[in-house]
Amino acid sequence: MMLGIIKHNFRHLTIPTFVLLYKTMVRSHLNYCFSAWAPCKKGDIEALGKVQKRATKIPLSLRHIGYPDRLKVCKLTTLHYRQIRGDMIEVYKIVSGKYYSAITPTLIILDTYKTRGNDLRLQKSRLKYDIRKFYFTNRVVDQWNSLPNWVVTASNAKIFKKRIDQYWQH
Repeated sequence: MMLGIIKHNFRHLTIPTFVLLYKTMVRSHLNYCFSAWAPCKKGDIEALGKVQKRATKIPLSLRHIGYPDRLKVCKLTTLHYRQIRGDMIEVYKIVSGKYYSAITPTLIILDTYKTRGNDLRLQKSRLKYDIRKFYFTNRVVDQWNSLPNWVVTASNAKIFKKRIDQYWQH
């Protein structure tokens, strides 16, 4: 609905104006509760992605450009990337003790040290049923364990965000 409001009320948008409107009116709805409700079905992920694909065609100058190029021109990232990045930031805050431990999900840090991976590797729980397969504490483990040590040992969240963006830049 918010995308329709932008499309019908603003005929000739410049790219910076569109990005500002999109980030404030549309993306906030798409990202709402992403860490709690992470779309795990391919259809749900594609449905959310289609909204952003459609939105980036609103400025007249971007209509005939491919989607990855539209994202670069608008300096936007995909929603899937934002979800993974948000999950990693939450894991960093939980592991580093930024949240009160009684209310955070339990993430088990492995005590064994191997030559590969980071020093704060997490243990993935074994599940008998698929009901908790996409729960936060299970879906973030593989991504977190794949990060290098220089990223996960950041001294604060701001430095962690900068380092994870540098690492995932490619």
